[in-house]
Amino acid sequence: MTSPVSPQPDPGHGVSRVPDSADRPEQSAQVPNRDSRLDNAKFVLIALVVFGHAIEPLRDYPPTQVLYYWIYLFHMPAFILISGYLSRNFDASPNRVEKAVLTLAVPYLIFWAIHQTIYAVDEGLPDSLSVLTPTWSLWFLVALFLWRLSVPVWKRLRWPVTIAVIISAFAATADLGTTLSLGRVLSFLPFFVLGLALRKEHLALLDRVWARVGAVAVFATTFAFALFIANEEVSREWLFWRESLTDRDIDPLLPSMAIRLIFMGIALAMSFAVLTLTPKKRTWFTKLGAYTLFVYLGHSVVLLVLKTSPYYDFFEGTGPIGLAVTTTLAVSLVLLLCSPWVRKAMKWAVEPQPTWFLRRNDQQPAPAAAMSGSSPSDDSPASEVPAAPGTASGENRGSGPDSGEGKGPEQRPGSS
Repeated sequence: MTSPVSPQPDPGHGVSRVPDSADRPEQSAQVPNRDSRLDNAKFVLIALVVFGHAIEPLRDYPPTQVLYYWIYLFHMPAFILISGYLSRNFDASPNRVEKAVLTLAVPYLIFWAIHQTIYAVDEGLPDSLSVLTPTWSLWFLVALFLWRLSVPVWKRLRWPVTIAVIISAFAATADLGTTLSLGRVLSFLPFFVLGLALRKEHLALLDRVWARVGAVAVFATTFAFALFIANEEVSREWLFWRESLTDRDIDPLLPSMAIRLIFMGIALAMSFAVLTLTPKKRTWFTKLGAYTLFVYLGHSVVLLVLKTSPYYDFFEGTGPIGLAVTTTLAVSLVLLLCSPWVRKAMKWAVEPQPTWFLRRNDQQPAPAAAMSGSSPSDDSPASEVPAAPGTASGENRGSGPDSGEGKGPEQRPGSS
């Protein structure tokens, strides 16, 4: 919002100028109207994204498998739902588009290059180096960028959620390949659009006792369902939302459509369950929910390097020991990437300066807000968001905030 123009003093009268935010650094540093519940949820979800990616190579231990598949039932849909809710104010104005470029597109290019460098050192140069094929977890930045640009269209439609569900369902019947991770962009679209449609009064319903009881029941039921998935009673590919139904030994229309809608419903119920059970008040990790982009991008580099090292070979077959050590590692990594000195070291890549890429516009000030990650309407996994993180939640030999079980030329070590 722009501040009202300060009245000019009349000559000879003692009218003082009303100070603006630049004169009050302590006030400009404050972040008004942040929702503690959403910040808490973003931190929880980004932690689950990191945890899921970290334990993916240790799934030879059954309890790890169950945890892994349970997390993948909901962590990215929940992250994307929050991202949509926090994108409601996106209006495709020049400043908003610049902000999207600086906080999503530019970090995507930087970390794509970093990921490819790690792959090249470990495996040699690939046959193709297309920047349009996201590496590992970077599919989420592509998706969020495209979703954000489409916000004005969804806000104009009469039945946006219904249309998004139809698009998602039928997109699964086409082979969209790996370019821009369009399979995931369209598959997860309903969660983003639903987030756009939510209002504060809808979130207020989550405070009811019946909602909390229902959330516990949802988590208990879905954890039991994860046991069936771990035992391969149900195809695991339904969790990752990345492949065309035409590639499976099942009719792409029926029962595939029904199964896809069931998994969509499960993800939605679990997403609201997360928000219901997330603390509404400020906690010790509330402020860390504003730094999810640092965690999302930073952890991918650390884990890709770790997966090229002997770490996972050492803990292979160690069962609970490997799970405990890797859980401690994941939690420590999340907290480390949220620390001020690490964020300062990563700022050049995660929050690049506008003047590095954009010409100065003499008509309008540079969008400094794009760098802060503090706007209540922001949610790139970083300021958000994560979601999610992650989710909360890559492609190219290890798919996005989803799985490491990917197939095809886009899969790299790791998962998302």
